[in-house]
Amino acid sequence: MISCLANHLHFPYHKPHRAAAAKTVVDAQNGVFFTVFFTIAYYLITPWRQKIRNSTPIHVLTMLEMAAIITFVACCILLLVYLGTHFLDDEEEETSNSDAKYNLVFKQVVKQEETMTKEDEALIQAVVAGKIPSYSLETKLGDCKHAAFIRQVALERITRKSLDGLPLEGFDYESILGQCCEMPVGYVLIPVGIAGPMLLDGKELYVPMATTEGCLVASTNRGCKAISVSGGATSVLLKDGMTRALVVRFGPQRELLS
Repeated sequence: MISCLANHLHFPYHKPHRAAAAKTVVDAQNGVFFTVFFTIAYYLITPWRQKIRNSTPIHVLTMLEMAAIITFVACCILLLVYLGTHFLDDEEEETSNSDAKYNLVFKQVVKQEETMTKEDEALIQAVVAGKIPSYSLETKLGDCKHAAFIRQVALERITRKSLDGLPLEGFDYESILGQCCEMPVGYVLIPVGIAGPMLLDGKELYVPMATTEGCLVASTNRGCKAISVSGGATSVLLKDGMTRALVVRFGPQRELLS
């Protein structure tokens, strides 16, 4: 029995990347020894309670009780070795994972430093210090995408907030220059739905809608269907122009309340 226990003590020292079959065998053997451990503990407690009740000396042991005690001690050693080995394996695995994450972050930082030139760094510092206006980067660099990159890094340093979640690649910044957005630092993805077909001026048209509002595309699609079923719609251009909203000037808020 003792030789079997001694042989089993080698199994917990498994490699972190052992095969699945070997892991199953070791787990099964450890389960057996867990069962033996608690069974022997229960077996020893029961007669000792009887000895205490009958005022019998506890140190007087039978051969079966001595064998049970030896087996119990061997199981305790096994469990301590097994749990200690698992703790070391988990700590080693956690260390390797943290090292892998560190290496990944380190590679990303090195890559970013390699792509950023000394001129870029000087330009970013000038924007942060307010020496160069942010809106003039496109004119100064002649590259809208690079200007957005410089502006994004400068904004991160000013606010001390990361903009990693804001994508920069994959957008044509030249197309929005002087059109619909000034001083861009990235772009966001908005889902695009399609409504239609809608019969307008004798042609079937589909209407793309970029929105995050639920049911908006569905309700528009029902309206397009209703128009098409009713024979379609005809458009008439009355006037092409731009309207300005009125501005009303009030006095101080305290005077208005009084």
